[in-house]
Amino acid sequence: MSSDPRGLALAQAMQQAIACYRGGQWLQAEQLCRAILERQASHFEALNLLGIIATQTGRAALAADLFHQAVTARPESAVAHVNYGNALQISQRYEAALHSYERAVQLEPHDVEAWVNLGDVQQKLHHHEAALESYEQALQLRPEDAAVCLNRGVALNALRRFDAALASYQRALQLKPDYADAYVNRGNVQRKLKHLEAALESYDRALQLRPDDVETCVSVGDVQRGLRRMEAALASYDRALKLRPDYAPAYNGRGVALHETQQFEAALASYERALSLKPDDPDAYNNCGVTLHALKRFAAAEESYQRALKCDPDFAEAYLNRANLLYERNLPEAALHDYESALRLRPDYAEAYSNRAQLLKERACLDAALESHERALSINRDVDWLLGAVMHTRMHLCAWQGIDAQLAELTCKIEQGRRATPPFPLVGLIDSLLVQRQAAETWVRELFPAHSGWPPIGKRRRAAKIRLGYYSSDFYEHATTHLITELFERHDRSRFELTAFSFGAGARDEVTRRIAAAFDRFLEVATRSDQEIARLCRELEIDIAVDLKGHTREARTGIFAQRAAPVQVNYLGYPGTMGAPYFDYIVADRTLIPADSQHGYAEKICFLPDSYQVNDRRRRTDGKSFTRAELGLPPAGFVFCCFNNVYKITPATFACWCRILERVEGSVLWLLADSETAMRNLRAEATARNLSPSRLVFAARMPLQDHLARHAAADLFLDTAPCNAHTTASDALWSGLPVITCAGQCFAARVAASLLRAIGLPELITTTQDQYEALAVKLASTPSLLAGIRAQLERNRLTAPLFDTARFTKHLEDAYAQMYERNQAGLSPDHIFVPG
Repeated sequence: MSSDPRGLALAQAMQQAIACYRGGQWLQAEQLCRAILERQASHFEALNLLGIIATQTGRAALAADLFHQAVTARPESAVAHVNYGNALQISQRYEAALHSYERAVQLEPHDVEAWVNLGDVQQKLHHHEAALESYEQALQLRPEDAAVCLNRGVALNALRRFDAALASYQRALQLKPDYADAYVNRGNVQRKLKHLEAALESYDRALQLRPDDVETCVSVGDVQRGLRRMEAALASYDRALKLRPDYAPAYNGRGVALHETQQFEAALASYERALSLKPDDPDAYNNCGVTLHALKRFAAAEESYQRALKCDPDFAEAYLNRANLLYERNLPEAALHDYESALRLRPDYAEAYSNRAQLLKERACLDAALESHERALSINRDVDWLLGAVMHTRMHLCAWQGIDAQLAELTCKIEQGRRATPPFPLVGLIDSLLVQRQAAETWVRELFPAHSGWPPIGKRRRAAKIRLGYYSSDFYEHATTHLITELFERHDRSRFELTAFSFGAGARDEVTRRIAAAFDRFLEVATRSDQEIARLCRELEIDIAVDLKGHTREARTGIFAQRAAPVQVNYLGYPGTMGAPYFDYIVADRTLIPADSQHGYAEKICFLPDSYQVNDRRRRTDGKSFTRAELGLPPAGFVFCCFNNVYKITPATFACWCRILERVEGSVLWLLADSETAMRNLRAEATARNLSPSRLVFAARMPLQDHLARHAAADLFLDTAPCNAHTTASDALWSGLPVITCAGQCFAARVAASLLRAIGLPELITTTQDQYEALAVKLASTPSLLAGIRAQLERNRLTAPLFDTARFTKHLEDAYAQMYERNQAGLSPDHIFVPG
C-alpha cells in the first residue's frame, strides 16, 4: 500500500490521462494533465504528455516550452531530450535541437531514433560529416533500417561522395524494394554522376510507385533535357503541370528546356510564370538571367542574377553566371570578383576554376590561368570542355610535362563523343582529320544545334547583285584583317552588295575605318542576339553568309545555326571543319584538302585554283631598319626564326629544332616572346637536350610595319607542326624570308604548303620530320642554294598568285557565283572547282 495518498491519486489521474490519450480523447487527456500540474507543477509524465499533445495539434512553441519543463524536471531522461529536440526542430531552432539530441544519445547511446534525429538536424545545419557519423551509429544498432540507409545516402550526397551515396540508396532498395524516396534520391545522384539513362530508370520506377509525384515528373524532365530529348522533357514538365498547375519548379524546368531549344522568348515567359508563383526562387531568377544573356539583354540579365543573389546570397552558380556575363561585357575585374565569390562559396567548384582560367588567360596571366585550370582538373576531369582548354593553356607556357598521356586521354574522350575540348585547341595538338572533325561535331551538337524553329529560306527572286555578308568580331588591327582587308576593297561592286556584321568588343581603329569604307553596310551587332542577327540577315536577304571566325574566340556560331542565309560559308578564321550541317562550304585549295582528305570535312569543298589564303599586298615592309644588336641577335651566325605563337610549338617540333641548331654551328633560333614562363621553359628544354639556352633569342612584339621589317635580319623561317604558320608565313614570304614546312594531314598542318605552292616554291615543302630537318641544315650550310631561293622568292613575290589580290578576288567571286547559281537552281551544295 502507498504511504502517500496524494501521490497515489496523481498516479491514478495520470493513468486515466494516458488512457484518454490512447482512446483519442485528447481534450480530456489535456484537462487531466493540467489538473495534475496544478497540484504538482513539475510532474514529469504530465508535462511530457501535454508536450506530445501540443506537438500533434500543431502548437510547436507550446510543445517546446512543455518539453523544456519536462527536461528540467527529469534531466536524466533521454526520451524527454528527444521529445524536446523534436519540438525545437519543428520550430526551426536547430542549434538548440542539436544540443538536446546530443544529450539524449549521451544518456542513451542505444536509442536509434535519437541518433537518426541528431543526424537530421546536423544535416539541416550543414554539418554533413557529423550527420554521416550519426547515421552510421544508428545503422550499427539497426542495420536493416531502409530509412536510415536513405538518410545516410543524403549525407553522402551532400558531401559529394556520390558513389558511396549511390551504394547507400541501393542498400535501402534491397531492404525495401518499393521505397519510392530511395528511387528518387538514387536518380538524383545518378544525374550528378552523368548516368542519365540510369537516372531516368530510377525516376520511372518511382513514378510507377507514385504516379502523381509532381517533383519526380520534373526530375524526369530534367534528365530528358540532359539527354537532349527536349520534346520528351517538355512533355514531362507538362505532365507535372497537369497534376499541379501552380507548381513553380515545373515552369522553371520547362523554361530551361525551351532555352536549350533556342525558344528564348517562350523560356522567359515560363520563368516569369514560375516567379509569379514563387517570387523568391533564386533558381528561376538565375535561369532567367542565362536566357536574357543569350538574348544579349545584358542589363536585364545582370538584374536577374542580382535578384537571385538577393534571394540566396550563397548561390554560387549565380555568381558564376554573372561572372560569365561580365566577362563577355569586357568587365574583367568585376568578372574576376564574381568568380572568386563563387569559389569562396564552393571551393570545389571546378566550372568556376575553369572559367576563371579562361579570363586570366585572355588577360595574359598565363601562370595563374594554368594554376586555375589545373585546379579544376584535379577536382573533376570531366568538366565540359576542360581537358582541351587545360592543354591549350599549357601549350601557351610550353609546359609539356605529361603531355603524351593527356593527349591519349583527350583523344579517347573525343572518340567517345564526350565534351572534352573546344575544337580550336586541337589544331595545335593532334594531326588527325577524324579526331578534329568529331571534336567539332560534338561542340556543335551540344552548344549550337541546328535551329528548326524557323521556316526554311525559300527560293528568292534573282537580284541585280549577289548579297554577301561577312561576319566577324575582328574588324580592327588583327591577324585576319591583315590578310583580308584588300579583298573587301576589291570586290566587284557591280556584281556584289557587301554587308559587314561586326559583333566584337575590340577596339575600333584606322583598320576599322578602312574596312567600313569598303562595305555598302557596316553593321555593329554586338549587342544583338544570334536570333536577332539571323532575322536581320533574312530581312536583308543576304544570299551568302561568310563566317570569318569559325571556332575561335568571340565566334557567333549560333547565327548560322539559325540559317541566316541560303548559302553559308566557313572561311579563313578557323583552319578546319565547322562540323555543322548548316555550313554548306569551306573555302580551300587542292593542297590544303587533297582528294583523300575530304572525309574530314562536314562541308562541301570550294577549291580555289591557287591558295585559299587571301593577302593584302598593301602591307608595308619599309619600317625601321634594325641592326642585329638592336634585335638581340649575335653579330654573326645563321639566324633561324619562327614568329608563330608559342602554343604551336610541340615537343617534337622543338626537339627537331634543337637537332638543327646542333648541326649548324653558330646558329641561333629567333622566337616570339609570349611570356617569361614560356621562355624559361623553352630554355630548360634546350638545356635538357644538351643545347645552350643562349642559342634561343626571343623577340618582343612590335607594330606590324616594324615587325615585317625585322624579318630582314633572319635567314630562314622554320614552320611548326601540326599547326603551321598562317598569317605569319605570309608575313615572312611578303618580307622576302623563305619558309620551310612539313605538311601533315589536317587543314592547319597544310597551310604553309598551300602558300609555298602559290608563290612558286614547292621545293620548300617536306612531308617527314627527317626531310624537314635535312632541308633546314642544307639551306643553312649552302649559302648559294639559299641565295637562289631568296632570289626566286623576290622574283615571284609580285608575280606569283599568292600576293595577287586582284586574281584571288576574281577566283573567290567566281566561287560565290557558283554557290549562288546552284542555290538558285534548287541544287544542294556540292564541291566547287574554280578554274585558274
